[in-house]
Amino acid sequence: MPETLRTTDSTNYTDLVSETADAVRAAGAALRERFGDVVRPGRRDELMRALADNDDTALAVLRPRLTRLRPNAGWVEEELDGGALPPGEWWVVDPAEGNINHLHGLPEWAVTATLVRDNRPVLTAVHLPLTGETYTALAGAGAHLDGRRLHVSPATDLSLSVVATSQARPDEDETVVRRVGSSITAMLFDALVVRTAVPATLHLLNVAAGRIDAFWQFSGARADLLPGALLVTEAGGRLSDAQGRPWTPQSDGFLAAAPGVHAAAVATLSR
Repeated sequence: MPETLRTTDSTNYTDLVSETADAVRAAGAALRERFGDVVRPGRRDELMRALADNDDTALAVLRPRLTRLRPNAGWVEEELDGGALPPGEWWVVDPAEGNINHLHGLPEWAVTATLVRDNRPVLTAVHLPLTGETYTALAGAGAHLDGRRLHVSPATDLSLSVVATSQARPDEDETVVRRVGSSITAMLFDALVVRTAVPATLHLLNVAAGRIDAFWQFSGARADLLPGALLVTEAGGRLSDAQGRPWTPQSDGFLAAAPGVHAAAVATLSR
């Protein structure tokens, strides 16, 4: 998935990763101040407004910092968008990954920022404000948790594996929903434990750290897959679509797994 950074680029990418990590930490601190009270909107428009308020709080911190770091990079604000980006560099940001969890007082949420060049992630930083953890990855230089190198699981037996999936977006197409349901049923037969929750990024952090052996999702958005895609590949994992073909942002399925269980996961999802 990621390629080695071009040697013609004079950017100090180690510093850029560090500064991107500082940016997501600062945005996470702003969101943490808003966390705690469960929000129960009575109408859909109230829910959307509450979600947007969280996004705006984090973006007010993220956008000026990231723009200063790469002023010529484009900016992707809509975290539910999918598909390919135009050529060049883009900041793909999810200011409140797991936003709905934040509003419901659940702890599974994060702030992410990924620099993408020609549809390949160059670097990413993911911060979990409630634990203080920051995950980073740089193409060709590995994935890290607070400076400690990450490695995917050595698992080789899917029947002894913990696997996970996530919901790409609310109001998903019925065909995708039924495909998700069928895949969960298949994995319940073949894997040891199946975890289902949002957001996708937090599952992918666990794959990169070797805590979960495989993650899959149908449909998807750039902002919830690109950070984890880079983290998993830089931690030694395998990435593909659900049929085992190379994954791109245009793919209709996504699978990230430890190399030893990747083929078995593909077989299960292809049934």
